Amino acid sequence: MPDKVVVQDIQKSFSTDNGRLSVIDGISFAVGEGKIVAIVGPSGCGKSTLMNIIAGFEKPDSGSVRVDGHALQGPSRNGIVISQYGSVFPWLSVQQNLLFGVDQGDERERVARSDHYLGLVGLKGFERSYPHELSGGMLKRVEIARALMVKPEVLYMDEPFSALDALLSMRMRNELLRILAADRHTVVLITHDVEEAIHLADQVLVLSPRPTTIQARFEVPFPHPRKLTSPEAQALKESILGELGL
Repeated sequence: MPDKVVVQDIQKSFSTDNGRLSVIDGISFAVGEGKIVAIVGPSGCGKSTLMNIIAGFEKPDSGSVRVDGHALQGPSRNGIVISQYGSVFPWLSVQQNLLFGVDQGDERERVARSDHYLGLVGLKGFERSYPHELSGGMLKRVEIARALMVKPEVLYMDEPFSALDALLSMRMRNELLRILAADRHTVVLITHDVEEAIHLADQVLVLSPRPTTIQARFEVPFPHPRKLTSPEAQALKESILGELGL
């Protein structure tokens, strides 16, 4: 399967009162089409900066990001970010949130597409509800459905479930896997949760402290659905935590 996203020798620093602060010191990896790569690392190591570069919101000092073999010039509707902070408009209904900014097709086609994705995330019947009437997990489903509405080829997920409790986070991860099985996308996932990385990803990249590099790479060979309590999964978790100094 060809590589969908190729990150080549990314370097990034910022100006401070004390001079240049090196944040990313040469990161390279590739994500195959339809695959999930999770990135974990210590707090403050530059994970979100790396995500912003990969998604096209920041320019690296050097290096490149290529999608489908073409140099990334900036954000694109072919790649959508789902972050920990959420982006649901509180003054719009669920369906209005999905339809906002979508201009592909006529009104009937757009409404039919929103109905499809609301069904996919299990929110049929909540089309006219407003965000304040929904639970945290339902709001995250709205955000995922809204991202899928523009039919992105790549999902950039920056700690998308970090604000949820452990049980709800587990449920949302299972929901995401179900959605991806029905509507396949390439995914780059930033997470601080090693179990989440093992649960979802085909490969886990461990970043070093700043200035960050890729300290270790782990393949996740287990088929879905994955049993995180299995000896193999626990051994992989211990190896990743070991790289993180835990």
